[in-house]
Amino acid sequence: MLVTGVSSVLLTAPCLAQAPGDRPAAEQRSDAPTTRRVERHQPMIDILALMSGKCTTLKIAGRDYGCKAVAYAHSEAGRVSFAVALEDSTDDAHVVSFSGENGKRFDDNSYELPIDRMLLNSKDRPKIHGLPVPSEEVSTGVCRQFGNFAARRVSSVNCTATDSRGRSYELQFVSDGSPVGVRRVRQSSKSIDDPFK
Repeated sequence: MLVTGVSSVLLTAPCLAQAPGDRPAAEQRSDAPTTRRVERHQPMIDILALMSGKCTTLKIAGRDYGCKAVAYAHSEAGRVSFAVALEDSTDDAHVVSFSGENGKRFDDNSYELPIDRMLLNSKDRPKIHGLPVPSEEVSTGVCRQFGNFAARRVSSVNCTATDSRGRSYELQFVSDGSPVGVRRVRQSSKSIDDPFK
């Protein structure tokens, strides 16, 4: 399946959906793990990279999916997510994100991100400012990216994770060789002339 659509990832990107000060859904549920507290807000995205190619494997909690889009998102606070818009005929807002911090580059063409949570979005999630807020599942895993965003070339992304309920997630994405679309997103400073208020 060729990755072509990016609107699903952009509209449901995990770090754009939650306003500062709002509690993540995982903290609001009574069955949320109590051993690890998830941060109270998700900072805005400052770098977004859209990758073109196909998902040779995409398994979410035991189910196989195709993907419509894959993106790398970096937040102001350093949190990174590999977001995947799923091909799901019953849910056009179905997005999962492998999310973590303290990723390491081993050389110019390899990057590894330890995963500490999965962000799960769907059409049924609560919305803030019209955007769905993802469910956060404490998880363990790793994503490995081969290629270089500075050169706008990524050959593959491989992710595996298991959440605290024992559900597994797996992504194997292969680029079609097209240059990666890297966008720097800047937050505008607040002013009384803000047209978005």
